[in-house]
Amino acid sequence: MINDIRASVEADFARVNTLIIDQLYSDVDMVENVGQYIVDSGGKRLRPLLTLLAAASVGEVTEKHITFAAIIEFIHTATLLHDDVVDISTLRRGKPTVNSEFGNAPSVLVGDFLYTRAFQLMVQLDDMRILALMADVTNQIAEGEVLQLVRAGDPETSREQYFDVITRKTAILFAAACEGAVMLSGESDAVLARMHSVGLNLGIAFQLIDDVLDYEGDPETTGKNVGDDLNEGKPTLPLIHAMSHASSEDAALIADSIRQKSVENLNTIVALAKTTGGIQETRRAAVEHCGRVSTALADLPATAARASLEKLAEFSIARES
Repeated sequence: MINDIRASVEADFARVNTLIIDQLYSDVDMVENVGQYIVDSGGKRLRPLLTLLAAASVGEVTEKHITFAAIIEFIHTATLLHDDVVDISTLRRGKPTVNSEFGNAPSVLVGDFLYTRAFQLMVQLDDMRILALMADVTNQIAEGEVLQLVRAGDPETSREQYFDVITRKTAILFAAACEGAVMLSGESDAVLARMHSVGLNLGIAFQLIDDVLDYEGDPETTGKNVGDDLNEGKPTLPLIHAMSHASSEDAALIADSIRQKSVENLNTIVALAKTTGGIQETRRAAVEHCGRVSTALADLPATAARASLEKLAEFSIARES
């Protein structure tokens, strides 16, 4: 399905990939080695794809959009490198994480390289509105990561606090990809707000399904271990809902597992997430946010790019990886 979605911007997507590889160049061997490892690890490049589709939905994809798509991907990849160190993750996309392969220090420092390379590319765009947007966005992402760290091991985390974390940590970059793309196209504030909503709700839906797949995904497909979130003490929506709908004994078991960051009772907790409706409620919330994407897209011209954005929303909730 993702290949069909990409079809309307295939040539531009290839240009983004070429730019990403070119901009990973460094005369420091470690940066080159880690950069090549990242490229070889694959990934859907969903966020740069979203950037291109947003641009194409309102007009022509320009060289500035290609650069901006690479910026979005560099910032995303930098956050992954740092996240995997914080979470002590060992597997991503079915391969050892950078921190597992090269160590924590190279993972953090190459993440810093990618952040700064992104801002070097932003300077080339020579657009203060884009620079202001991305400065705010990267700051909010950092706040989201800190909030997630603070709430790790806290079963008292509320549904509202959970959505606050995933909005800052994940959805805000999706929103920036869409908003920044149409900003570069010279669109009105109304269109910017509409595209911000498209990206934000798509990002929330995407993270909700990520959190579902952590409990019912196939590691061969997702490239991640089942129960990683529980092992890191992350109180995600499947468990937040489960605790509020389970018996006091079962709720206490889930809460204690979150506090202890323990997967000892993983099979029981996965079963509870399903029987209490935690998985179903998380999927329902994802569908609701995808409906908001469709609403925000409704007034855009009926183009192949808009159709691809609608398919991307469908993909975000139907995916298995």
